[in-house]
Amino acid sequence: MNAFEKARRFVYRSARPLDLARWQYHFEKGSAENVIAVLQMYQNEDGGFGYGLEGDYTNPNSSPIQTWVATEILREINCTDPGHPMINRILNYLSSGQDFDWEHRQWLNTVPSNNDYPHAIWWAYKEGEVEFKYNPTACLAGFFLKYGDENCAFYNTAVKIAREAYDYWISCVPYTEQHVTACFIRLYEYCTEAGVQIADMDIFRQKLMEQVRYELISVADKWDSEYVCMPSNFISRRDSIFYADNAELIERECVYIVQRQLEDGSFVIPWEWWTEYKEYEIAKIWWKADFCIRYMRFLREFGS
Repeated sequence: MNAFEKARRFVYRSARPLDLARWQYHFEKGSAENVIAVLQMYQNEDGGFGYGLEGDYTNPNSSPIQTWVATEILREINCTDPGHPMINRILNYLSSGQDFDWEHRQWLNTVPSNNDYPHAIWWAYKEGEVEFKYNPTACLAGFFLKYGDENCAFYNTAVKIAREAYDYWISCVPYTEQHVTACFIRLYEYCTEAGVQIADMDIFRQKLMEQVRYELISVADKWDSEYVCMPSNFISRRDSIFYADNAELIERECVYIVQRQLEDGSFVIPWEWWTEYKEYEIAKIWWKADFCIRYMRFLREFGS
């Protein structure tokens, strides 16, 4: 049995309905509408997302991180209609000021209600200790610039957020924080697609390419021992701006994926919650299905 069939069997046996719909969309001619039909079950009346959409915390209330996950899924299934009801409701949530820190002009990375539900230690809310590193703010600002109405009251604020985010990021590179890097990649993509100039976009592009190359090279010898970024964290298509510089590492990851697949078709999840919550055991299964989707897409695109 090949890697794909093993992964497929795991997804059908163990994935939550959303990830099964995603699998079917990518590999079995499933519809985007089916993914959206399941995804909408995670959307609250305020337009934000909750209910453990991000698998490492189970908070049913809306939060910027869980809403960011929804935007990533919509992008994954090519749902790009600015008039789509789900997108409009997300824009309403983002522009409402809920879960937004006006002093730092960023959406919160963690929200207080996280503490009321099982969660990984890094999603615990600690008043006065909130870190502002533009995760997920950079991505959410880009989403607003692509899909929001230029005439709405929040649009100019989103432009300011994006510019401040760029200034922050350009002052920090190079560094190794894969989640922040991913948010700035998406900010660049959204702005480029929308034709929004938040900075010199050629410089932005070049610095992103340098950052991704630096980040991947700096951890390439730690894949087996630490939770670090790999090419599949940043690169999913051959037409990616990051492909040419990292082709050798991409080929190496293709081999790695096949070698590291478990007998049940899944893959090891390289993190724990570091809490006493038993719900991690459920979340781990969800993440395994997500890894199956990500890795099989990667092999389909780059494998020989």
